[in-house]
Amino acid sequence: MTTPHGSTPCPSCGQPIRWAVTAAGRRQALNALADPAGNLGAYADGTGRLRVRVLTAERPTLEGAEWRAMPHAATCTRPQPRRSVPRQRTGVRPAPWQGWKR
Repeated sequence: MTTPHGSTPCPSCGQPIRWAVTAAGRRQALNALADPAGNLGAYADGTGRLRVRVLTAERPTLEGAEWRAMPHAATCTRPQPRRSVPRQRTGVRPAPWQGWKR
């Protein structure tokens, strides 16, 4: 089986994935191969960046050069656990009214 150009292995399960950018500007991992059961429409924009959108009730069909894709989070066999405690910020100075002096 050949994998599409630009795919990388998932750090958890090792399956080939491709990184896309959502409309909100966030990165999302997609399965590298097209999936007819997928709920995303993926396409390459004019700069070659892979973009993705959710197929919604308002826009349920593929448009232009889009293809169906499946988010990798839905099919990963060994997902990484979520952090239960948010990361603490480091290297932040306290505000001047909290005792910080120049």
